[in-house]
Amino acid sequence: MTSIQTRWFLPLSFFLFISYIIFLADTADYNFAFHVVGQIPYGDKICHALLYGVMALLLNYGLSFRRVGIPAHLGGLENPPYIGSVLVLTFAILEECSQYCIPSRTFDLWDLVADFVGVVLFSVLRKDKCPTTP
Repeated sequence: MTSIQTRWFLPLSFFLFISYIIFLADTADYNFAFHVVGQIPYGDKICHALLYGVMALLLNYGLSFRRVGIPAHLGGLENPPYIGSVLVLTFAILEECSQYCIPSRTFDLWDLVADFVGVVLFSVLRKDKCPTTP
């Protein structure tokens, strides 16, 4: 598998995995994993942060850590966010808001906060920023 294929295989695979988890939750098909997470204090929030954070990291990797390009005269930032992070946060907001329309789900602002925290924390991880050993 070439590096370009790997760059897209990882984020796409993880997106499909998260989509499956969302499908199970939307259909109220709570399996063993849902029950285990429910037994851990703040397990739901930790999983939200981990899942969306890893998805942001993988998508940023797939997009070669490209940043949102906003011209300086339009209020561009010195360090604009990564495109992948923005896409994952948009997906998280839409997915959480969609829960208003699904009888088996409930909107939870703290889930959205956990998603945001995970995306921000995992967005600062980059291979070229890792310390190298001499």
